Amino acid sequence: MVSKNQIKTITGLQQKKYRKEHKMFIAEGVKVVEELLNSHFELQQLFTTQNDFADIPHEKRVEVTDAELKKISALATANTCLAVFSIPEEENKLPDSGLIVALDEVRDPGNLGTIIRMCDWFGVTHLVCSSGCVDVYNPKVIQATMGSVTRVKVIYADLQDYLKNTSLPVYGTFMDGENIYTQSLPQNGIVVFGNEANGISKEIEDVVTDKISIPRFGKLQQTESLNVATATAIILSEFRRSLS
Repeated sequence: MVSKNQIKTITGLQQKKYRKEHKMFIAEGVKVVEELLNSHFELQQLFTTQNDFADIPHEKRVEVTDAELKKISALATANTCLAVFSIPEEENKLPDSGLIVALDEVRDPGNLGTIIRMCDWFGVTHLVCSSGCVDVYNPKVIQATMGSVTRVKVIYADLQDYLKNTSLPVYGTFMDGENIYTQSLPQNGIVVFGNEANGISKEIEDVVTDKISIPRFGKLQQTESLNVATATAIILSEFRRSLS
């Protein structure tokens, strides 16, 4: 059974200010919850409508009805389980080697979650976000990562300062950049993706060392732009293909 206080606390975690206050976040669905349970994230409480997760200690596992789960779910249609996890201490050490993805003011939770999945798929272990990006512990972000958040370190930082002081080449994605399919791409570098509506800001553009683009092949050339998560998948694929 879920108490009124638990309902209030858990539904509050859908908002960033309460996640910061309680240092907790929620995850829903068996796949996502299992990934988090098998990682460094600390479980606070698990609520399930099924006879599952039998290895979770009794004091942390609560069987609930579908109606009770619906009351605490952030989803339009509740799944079969919801778990509350502790938010770990923030990562402060910024990466200085390897292939790194950086995001400039990406605001859509689904985009951030999908980008985290793309980083996981292509072996990118660090994702650096500007302070204006959506919170990684937003329930919609966690849902969209499908567990990849356990393998990709997401760091929030002053992006301009980070890019100014790195010794790595900084690639920025622009409509008028060089055709990525004709470029010789390095194993070590930072690839910057911009805001959904405005792209990369002028401040970040000024510290980009290499402008790249995904060419349009459509006959009319009228497509305005690609979704940022789609562009991330294509560009990371090209960086990794250059290694083969």
